[in-house]
Amino acid sequence: MKSTQIRLASRPVAEPLDSDFEVATAELPEPEEGQVVLRTLHLSLDPYMRGRMSDAPSYAAPVGIGEVMVGQTVSEVVASRSERREVGDIVLAYTGWQSHAVVDARATRRLDPSAAPVSTALGVLGMPGFTAYGGLLAIGQPKAGETVVVAAAAGPVGSAVGQIAKAKGARAVGIAGGPEKCRLLLDEYGFDAAVDHRSPTLREDLAAATPDGIDVYFENVGGHVAAEVVRRFNTYARMPVCGLIAGYNGGEPMADFDRLPGFMRRVLTKSLTVRGFIQDEFVPTHWADFQREMSGWVADGTVRYREDVVDSLENAPEAFRGLLAGRNVGKLLVKVADPAGV
Repeated sequence: MKSTQIRLASRPVAEPLDSDFEVATAELPEPEEGQVVLRTLHLSLDPYMRGRMSDAPSYAAPVGIGEVMVGQTVSEVVASRSERREVGDIVLAYTGWQSHAVVDARATRRLDPSAAPVSTALGVLGMPGFTAYGGLLAIGQPKAGETVVVAAAAGPVGSAVGQIAKAKGARAVGIAGGPEKCRLLLDEYGFDAAVDHRSPTLREDLAAATPDGIDVYFENVGGHVAAEVVRRFNTYARMPVCGLIAGYNGGEPMADFDRLPGFMRRVLTKSLTVRGFIQDEFVPTHWADFQREMSGWVADGTVRYREDVVDSLENAPEAFRGLLAGRNVGKLLVKVADPAGV
């Protein structure tokens, strides 16, 4: 069996270019005992992938030149040499930007298509949803009546953060790019207020949306958005740092040292808690609660979600560029194939 693969051809300097990727066809090995052959149905595109394209020191090893781009997938088992999985099973895996893969069956998790759309395992009921849940509740610890602000609020993580905050009795304020995304936050996700980060009156708009200051800021963006938010922090405010997408392509300086003394002064005088995190560190303490609570919230409509689906694996690079530029609305997925019989 052959697999169509998208590999990293070179390391991007700023925004990834077509020349930074290459499309190739590879012959798959025969599965060994305990392995399965998977056919990719959905590929998740996420901001962290930009960091994996760089060889700068980070929390995870970079993708090697010539290697398949990494990514989580929903896949169908098309051949099995494991008692754990049967042909036709739909599973969550980490097979990357390719149409087929051979993996150890123990590295997959079976999904129940009758419980929820299987694509949600890559979004609201998967890593992005858990990122929101673990980061907000473990670090942000929102209390009833407090104000929670989240950047990139129309994305899969940010939209979940705001809705979880509401479910816990807090006031949710979202920051997003453009009037359409701001309307989405208010009308569909139920945020209490929405602020357009492209507005020339961002500072005044944020002040109007947070009259009692900010108790929790879930950081996804960095850059000028963060610079305005920190001005509004209350004493003992908490800041879970999930991402800094404004600087991933080099668009906004990530090392703007002239701002550091002022920020550190606020950390001291406001007794702030600022902590970066990677979502899997919360698996031992929060995963079971996440599965129970988030599944219930999605089922009863407390938490809503959107999916932005792009057809064809070959379109993944362009869709990924759009993700980094904020052009998608909701969880960005690439539909690679339909399940057998569809």
